[in-house]
Amino acid sequence: MRRCLMLWLCLLTSAWATPQTLRVATYNVENYIDASTSTRHAKSALSRQKVRESILSLNPDVIALEEIGSTNCLLELESSLKASGLDLPFWEQVEAYDTNIHVSVLSRFPIVARRAHTNEFFVLDGRRVEIKRGFADLDIQVNPNFRFTLIAAHLKSRLPSITADEQEWRYQEAVALRRVIDARIADNSDANLIVLGDFNDTQDSPPIREIMGRGKSRLFDTHPAELTDAGKNGSQRITWTHFYAKEDVFSRIDYILLSHAMEKHWLKAQTYVLSSPDWGIASDHRPLVATFAIPPGP
Repeated sequence: MRRCLMLWLCLLTSAWATPQTLRVATYNVENYIDASTSTRHAKSALSRQKVRESILSLNPDVIALEEIGSTNCLLELESSLKASGLDLPFWEQVEAYDTNIHVSVLSRFPIVARRAHTNEFFVLDGRRVEIKRGFADLDIQVNPNFRFTLIAAHLKSRLPSITADEQEWRYQEAVALRRVIDARIADNSDANLIVLGDFNDTQDSPPIREIMGRGKSRLFDTHPAELTDAGKNGSQRITWTHFYAKEDVFSRIDYILLSHAMEKHWLKAQTYVLSSPDWGIASDHRPLVATFAIPPGP
């Protein structure tokens, strides 16, 4: 009897100690707007449906979204996901210099701190240049034992601009983003930090090297790839996240980066780029998700 009781207590303790799974995604949903402008077309009903299907396939707990239009667009997406069984009731919308599209976040868990960076700028050739989309900077409380910081960004596109050189503009935005990252690490060197979004450049470029940082504060690149049929990252490492039709180029320009503390919770086998039929109906980007094993709540 005593032996059975001890076994039962061991099993119960083991169940209490089972880590909780956390899934964090990022997705540029390409002009998710409800009214056309001179440079952008409103999102069609079919395209919105495919976006929703892609997000449902990922089943994220938290998702950063780039190129969301008005708050109404974000809440329409949140409501449609909820009607399909994915409830992400907590949200953030960062509205900065670009008034057409924004960086947004939907979360299953409460957002307990918000530090939106909407007035960042730099000086280039004597001219003040605004950081177009700003940065979301949030603390999210998953359970009483685990909180993490999410920084989401959408850097300047590779389209030419009469305002400033697009490469230098993007690099200066990366410098500003790194300042935000360094501020969070300065607050807590052991912070559980995730930096993600559409950075519009490749891994060996100056902007990405700047965001990654150096030394002890260097971020870790999860480098998601498509999953094979066996459910594991394939040896060919198909990692592209964006199709640039103008140049007929596939590239990896969307990222999920981690602090050293957050990397300890990372589950590589459950981190991937979503590969789905007719993905391009939804967006010119493909979404990616990273999964973590975190301490359970009480």
